[in-house]
Amino acid sequence: MSCKQFLVLIEGTADAAFAVDAAGRISAWNNAATELFGLSEAEALGVKCHQMLQCSDENGIVCSDHCIVECASQVNPSRTNFDLRVQTKTGKLWCNLSTLIATDASGASHAIHIVRPREMRKRLEQALSEFVRMQASAGPNRASLISSTTTPGVHVTLTAREIEVLKSLAKGSSTRIIANQLNISSATVNNHIKHILTKLDVHTRLEAIRHAESGGLI
Repeated sequence: MSCKQFLVLIEGTADAAFAVDAAGRISAWNNAATELFGLSEAEALGVKCHQMLQCSDENGIVCSDHCIVECASQVNPSRTNFDLRVQTKTGKLWCNLSTLIATDASGASHAIHIVRPREMRKRLEQALSEFVRMQASAGPNRASLISSTTTPGVHVTLTAREIEVLKSLAKGSSTRIIANQLNISSATVNNHIKHILTKLDVHTRLEAIRHAESGGLI
């Protein structure tokens, strides 16, 4: 892909879009990104992505030199969509990042991110999840559902520890609280969560909770 084609790809979307090189620095930036993040192309180019966006996910993991998207992609290479809270010109907002890898004329790889704000949808998901948890806790068969680690509706098998982590997530517990409750490290908790997301084929903790509750895993 030539440099011109690369830039056309970034500019060719109405959504905010930018590219990040192998060093984690912004290598391309479109006008919609300027509108969303409040930074001009000149201000954005060459800046470390994590310093600008300050991404965090539902587990509280904050983006650093170890990119959240990159780490998640290593666990599940087919995953290309991520819900993250990013720093915009109006403050932290939930956004969906669609990611693809492109190679420029020099052979260098760039991660292209297309960003779509979804704050309102995220709030509705959280409210729905809370409602489902309240309804489930009132159900007469909840205890028998919790004890099951497989169900025909979900077609996955979770370990006993993964079920414990899921149950704590459904109660709104943070990674640190779960680690303290189970007497394990936060890194181990995050590994369990990654495995759960992969097994359930979902992208976020809320999706995992909703999927597990609807299938009777928790």
